Amino acid sequence: MGRWLEHTVTSNINAPVERVWGVWSDLEAMPLWMTWIESVRTVEEETNTLPDLTEWTLAANGFRFKWKARISERIDAQKLKWESVGGLPTKGAVRFYSEDLNHTVVKLTVSYELPKVLAPLMEANILGGMVNKELQANLDRFSDLVESGYQPST
Repeated sequence: MGRWLEHTVTSNINAPVERVWGVWSDLEAMPLWMTWIESVRTVEEETNTLPDLTEWTLAANGFRFKWKARISERIDAQKLKWESVGGLPTKGAVRFYSEDLNHTVVKLTVSYELPKVLAPLMEANILGGMVNKELQANLDRFSDLVESGYQPST
């Protein structure tokens, strides 16, 4: 077993919560604003026993990880929770808070298990600071995308 790390970032977005939710829900577009995410692909299951299953590829600092994630809870325009079902152990949640008709606060929490082989190579406080900074930059890019008028494909 490795070591679990958790990071939380927030952003204030000048858009109604329904619009923010709609852009976030376009999971395959996440590489547009998440720099470490190389791709997100919806997995088509003939039996449909694993709803909301996606395959993720993360590429950062010379490392590449793949995993599948399953949405474990969805409340439209309020909350989305997920957890990995294979590959890189990860889980998280994103919350959407409607401040008024044209302002939404997004709170993103991401947890992941640092692989055992990497744990001795990195100090959690150094890695944690780097990940927090990158997650905040990603969420800021998401805010810019929403405010730019981007139209989700879904």
